[in-house]
Amino acid sequence: MGGRTRGDPPVFNSQICIILVKPKHDGNIGAVARTMLNFGVTELRIVNRSIDWSDEVRKRAKNAQTVLDETTVYETLDQSIADCSLVVGTSGKREDGKKTAMRHFLTPEELPLMLQEANGKVALVFGPEGKGLLNDQLRVCDLLVTIPTWEGYPILNLSHAVSIICYSWFNDSMDKKPKGAEERLLSPDLRKKLRDEISRLASVFPTQSHKRRGIEETMVRVIMRGLPKEDEIHRILSVFSKSADSFVK
Repeated sequence: MGGRTRGDPPVFNSQICIILVKPKHDGNIGAVARTMLNFGVTELRIVNRSIDWSDEVRKRAKNAQTVLDETTVYETLDQSIADCSLVVGTSGKREDGKKTAMRHFLTPEELPLMLQEANGKVALVFGPEGKGLLNDQLRVCDLLVTIPTWEGYPILNLSHAVSIICYSWFNDSMDKKPKGAEERLLSPDLRKKLRDEISRLASVFPTQSHKRRGIEETMVRVIMRGLPKEDEIHRILSVFSKSADSFVK
């Protein structure tokens, strides 16, 4: 009871990684490692924090010591996602109204359903306890996920949030094998090129300057929501490049 048996991890394990941005509490980190392994997820990345683990981290991780031993550390969020084809930000901060470009969320169960036929590394990013991911960090993400909770107390403990996201992925994978043939995630280089071209087009588009960021964020969200194939992105890039060039002539 309570131990760990040996076996192959779920087929989706190599596809996803958990990224914790500047986590504060040792106990939460250990609990995150434990819940990751509960659901067959083994790749943990830490941003802007030492991974010289304390006894508390080790104790809270229980039999998930291998997750801690193989954790990688990065100075910035950008560095931690450099090899990823899709970056998913998490947040419990929900807002009402029409001007909520940073709060267009998927739910945990929707995400693995969308990515069943996708190849490439998916980063699931969690912010620090208390503040969560800041708006500038959410802007780096391609998709946003929130966990439905009672509005009277919506913010979850970090390890609980990771647990729910990992469970959703594991639950979706049970008795299924990912098709993996469509290659519906972009290479990291193509993802960067797309975002750069969107940014360039927004910067020269003839509109009021305060609207440019909203236009840029909307284009990213709408395009990535459809999980386009690489050949589709190349066509879109051609249109964006020519459009941007036409505005600066």
